[in-house]
Amino acid sequence: MTRLFATFTIVALALLAAAGAHAKGNVRLEPSRAWSVSEPLGLQYPATIDTLPHNYHQRFVPSALSRAWTTTGNYGAEGQNQLFFERKPTGDFFFADALDQWLPTLDKQRFYNTRIPMTLLSYSTGGNKYSNQDRTTAIFSGNAGKRLQAGAMMDYIYSKGSFDYQADKDFSWGLNTSYMGDRYEMQAFFNNYNFLNKENGGITDDRYITDPAAVQGGDTRVDFKNIPTRLTATHNRLTGREVYMNHRYKVGYYHYLRDSVADTIVGRVYVPVTSFIWTMDYKAAKHLFLNTSASDDTAFFSHTYLRLGGTDETTSYWALTNTVGVSLLEGFNKYAKFGFALYATHSMRRYTQVADSTSAGAQGLTPLPVSVDPRHTDNLVWVGGQLTKQRGSILTYAATAQFGVAGSVAGDIDVTGDVATRFRLLRDSVTLRGYGYFKNLEVPYLMQQFVSNHYAWANNFGKVKRLRLGGELTVPHTGTRVNAGYETLKSYVYFNAEGVPEQHNAPVHVLSATVDQRLAVGILHWDNAITYQTTSNADVLPLPKLAVYSNLYLNFAVARVLKVQLGVDCNYYTRYYAPAYNPATMTWHTQHEQKCGNFTFMNAYANFKLKRARFYLLYSHVNGSSMGGKAYFSTPHYPLNPGRFQMGVSVDFAN
Repeated sequence: MTRLFATFTIVALALLAAAGAHAKGNVRLEPSRAWSVSEPLGLQYPATIDTLPHNYHQRFVPSALSRAWTTTGNYGAEGQNQLFFERKPTGDFFFADALDQWLPTLDKQRFYNTRIPMTLLSYSTGGNKYSNQDRTTAIFSGNAGKRLQAGAMMDYIYSKGSFDYQADKDFSWGLNTSYMGDRYEMQAFFNNYNFLNKENGGITDDRYITDPAAVQGGDTRVDFKNIPTRLTATHNRLTGREVYMNHRYKVGYYHYLRDSVADTIVGRVYVPVTSFIWTMDYKAAKHLFLNTSASDDTAFFSHTYLRLGGTDETTSYWALTNTVGVSLLEGFNKYAKFGFALYATHSMRRYTQVADSTSAGAQGLTPLPVSVDPRHTDNLVWVGGQLTKQRGSILTYAATAQFGVAGSVAGDIDVTGDVATRFRLLRDSVTLRGYGYFKNLEVPYLMQQFVSNHYAWANNFGKVKRLRLGGELTVPHTGTRVNAGYETLKSYVYFNAEGVPEQHNAPVHVLSATVDQRLAVGILHWDNAITYQTTSNADVLPLPKLAVYSNLYLNFAVARVLKVQLGVDCNYYTRYYAPAYNPATMTWHTQHEQKCGNFTFMNAYANFKLKRARFYLLYSHVNGSSMGGKAYFSTPHYPLNPGRFQMGVSVDFAN
């Protein structure tokens, strides 16, 4: 009945969009302008809203978030990118790192300036009533005149998972607004999220997937929901919110436009010279870990420090960051070829952890190895400068240098640069980009001081040094992109095999090279992306050496109105000691017991676009089998989703 309702909903939305398009003609819903913002001064960068049917199916496959994605398996669940140059560093609240791909964050925030109100509604579903995977998203943006905009978004993922005790409910919503005046500019948003993820600890015996006959008395068929799991009464809840405001007041002059024939003023344009900037960013997050099974709790974890009979603990964090700056704007006269800014940032951060209410060495408890203050407040100050050139087709660049001057970040250095140029080659416009950074940064507080029922540490880590250099060549005519980079890490901090942070003082070197190549003959297309990466210390930083994505498809139109992409794509990466997942801290740690990889995850799909409706049909993991015998684990003891049918629709409504 649920599947029938989902099918009806998808078909109804598609027909409604097609009918609306026919009634209103060629109404353009694409925003006249879309942009994202960057820290710390709220610089704007062009962005687009995704309304294309190309590879629309891919966002609904958990393991397709990267060419090498480590995940607990379920849609909306924890994961980590194993392409090192695409991985984010450990955050101030590390519990959120494993769910970052689903969270509403500043780098994902989009603002739109539209001629007419824009509403984008999407719904996707898959699996059966025991393993259904549903996602509903909505985006709205509308303008009150040319300058003022307001918008909202909602994203709800509900997925029971293919295996038992694996369900998750991820709900986020937000509001945003912007004002783009001659003198005053404002960009602001409020985002809120509430994620509930069940934790099963992985399956008890990998042979249920690799050799089911050995554990099922000769039966080779697999009932995935009946595979025993190591945890049965455990979940993580992650909640949080973010309030962001960026204000900019520009001082300048009016340039008057004259009609040289009539010698009259026909208009004026405001030319900003200097701007004064204030950015406020407030973040708050809370993590709850609950295990109501006393037997699971003590059997799964090596240490129990604070409480027997299960775990119920909360860790919370908030940070209020204010940045003030002044900038000389690019382009106010012919000699101002770049923009320059100076700024200062203050951040106040508060951490609240579990308080030790037990007596040391109480019966059945492991004595706490450390003493940690349950409340801690940081006051941090940085100063910095920014040099940018965002205009022009020949050369653009951006460089930011930031220095810590007070608090635990005193002595921090963070210098980041990016430069790009275009030139003609074989009658094509080729883009060459160089990038790099040097960082000497304090380790996040929770990696230094942490206490919980099963893990506790008190570290005095030194600053982590990172040097990265790289370049990228893009040739649109041949569909080629080549990216290569090198990084050295000194005093790298990672979660070791015991699940606790450790600092490795010797340098670790990472070399990465990626080639993207698109080929086409008529309607036949073949897209490939190959990444080679190597690490000098796989015990500290394990990485798959080779990761491949390949997509073979037909791209054509039916009756000039229905766009179709029909094909098969796949991911593959080589075997390596993949990081293991720790449900108590929601972190990934090294392990040396089981290699993962060396399997192909294939999807057969059809993407369509009719007027303003996109929809897809997908059989995910088409080469998976309920007969077992394939080791499709991206992390130890957590199989990827077996084969399943999925479908979805996305509609652009004209209001």
